[in-house]
Amino acid sequence: MAEDFEFADKVPPSFDGNAAADAGGFNPGLIVLLLVVGILLVFLVGNYVLYVYAQKTLPPKKKKPVSKKKMKREKLKQGVSAPGE
Repeated sequence: MAEDFEFADKVPPSFDGNAAADAGGFNPGLIVLLLVVGILLVFLVGNYVLYVYAQKTLPPKKKKPVSKKKMKREKLKQGVSAPGE
């Protein structure tokens, strides 16, 4: 009765010695590498797009006010006397 099976002499592909040569799937390391590079690329491109958008739409930064001491010093360097002296 055990000899009545059709595929009693066939070996499943998982136990076959040539199965490793037939399997042509992707390398898991390659998939992870491509995924990480893709995410990094999306991050960098997104940052660039946001930077360009911000440069076009945001007003320029206000300059810090120059202190009176620094203004006096600059005027003395140029040879102009400071007012009140």
